[in-house]
Amino acid sequence: MSTPPTTTPATTNDGLPDLTPLPGKQTGAEVAKLVGLMQRLLAPGGCPWDREQTLATLVPYLVEETYEVVDAIAAGDVADHREELGDLLLQIVFQSELRFAEGAFGIDEVARGIVTKLVRRHPHVFGDAVARDAGAVLANWAKLKASEKAEKGKHGALHGIPASAPALLRATRGGEKASAVGFDWPDAAGPRAKIDEELRELDDAWRAGDRAAMEHELGDALLALANLARKLNIDAESALRAATDRFAARFRHIEVALEAQGRAVADASPEEQDRLWDAAKLALEATAETNPATK
Repeated sequence: MSTPPTTTPATTNDGLPDLTPLPGKQTGAEVAKLVGLMQRLLAPGGCPWDREQTLATLVPYLVEETYEVVDAIAAGDVADHREELGDLLLQIVFQSELRFAEGAFGIDEVARGIVTKLVRRHPHVFGDAVARDAGAVLANWAKLKASEKAEKGKHGALHGIPASAPALLRATRGGEKASAVGFDWPDAAGPRAKIDEELRELDDAWRAGDRAAMEHELGDALLALANLARKLNIDAESALRAATDRFAARFRHIEVALEAQGRAVADASPEEQDRLWDAAKLALEATAETNPATK
């Protein structure tokens, strides 16, 4: 439970509360060294490769490093997680330095911006608001975001979902934001029925040989599946990733079995492939039962 502070937090000359790192906690001092290192790499006589980079050329690295952080978390590898967070932090500092060279902003403005935003969105910590549980925090957060967007002339509950985000993430976030303003099914039965409806329409388009309609209805079915996952409190991205991992493991099991006979997957009939798939599934499930870490 969060309650209002009994006294108004001390403020600094920038109007923010005193956010000096707490005793015995991390200070962030090492981040300044990374900023200095990046400045030297980009300075005349620095690294030729770094000096050739632009915001556009860095985008693939930003995306790759983000996914590598996700992989490290999923693997439970603490050392790898630390390293990958460093790689991602480098991308943030790198882009900030490129913008600073344009005269736009630097890492200080980036940090100050997010600090200001977080203070503003936590009035139950830094102000007089009361948030008795996480649900109340999220509800207040949504209201504050909507107010901020309106002030910037950005309207619509779905505004702000990145158009370049993975489609499954966009679908999930869209459902969440629509739900936050009251547009949602009351329970999981709604999207579950919608899946059946969309699959029937997909079948109709398939039978008609209408490729445009097939793509349309397949998209609707996938969107309904994402909404079902949301209503069931299941992370659709994680569920699909796990299913893809299972597929890859079973497929590799089939490849190994056929390679032992000097054969390729294409050499097996559809019936044999089905039998090998079932065998792979049983073998991997048995492995998972004896070693829960592989589940």
